[in-house]
Amino acid sequence: MRDRSLRLGGASRSDGGISPTPERQNHGIIERLERSIGDDAGRPARPYRAVDTLAIMERRGTITAAMRQAGEDFRARFAAAQLDPLRAFDISRPRIDRCAGSRSAEEPGLRIEKAREAVWRAILAVGGLNSAGGSCLWHVLGWERSLKEWALERGWSGRRVSQEAASGILIAALGALEAHFAGARNC
Repeated sequence: MRDRSLRLGGASRSDGGISPTPERQNHGIIERLERSIGDDAGRPARPYRAVDTLAIMERRGTITAAMRQAGEDFRARFAAAQLDPLRAFDISRPRIDRCAGSRSAEEPGLRIEKAREAVWRAILAVGGLNSAGGSCLWHVLGWERSLKEWALERGWSGRRVSQEAASGILIAALGALEAHFAGARNC
């Protein structure tokens, strides 16, 4: 059992499972999933997950479930748009040269462009990239930096803001984002 836990990078628990390492536990709140999901081999497992800013804010009651969903939707579109600052090349997907006219709607180019347009419209709906809300959404939800990091290092237009003000900025941005996504669904 000891060899297995060392290979997997986790600490062995008394019930035979693998727990996160102390180093991982120092990087924020983690918890076990409520229900089992399939692991790589299809066996049932209850892995750990990081508790993100939106989940913490919803649990505290500072944002609504709809605001959290708007934030999750933005995060998903941001990931699909491939706007992360650091990304390794995926060698598992071979590059295949095709004629420009044979591109289908399901290919990455069009999907990425649509996601980028959706992200840009959402950023504009909260005031633009240079606004406090736009900058907060980009860095905290898009790049998944902590609210504290954004407030102290980046802030609004390069000016530091307090953590309380940063929380208020994120709440306001999520409210505007919720209204934007609700309006987009009604069109």
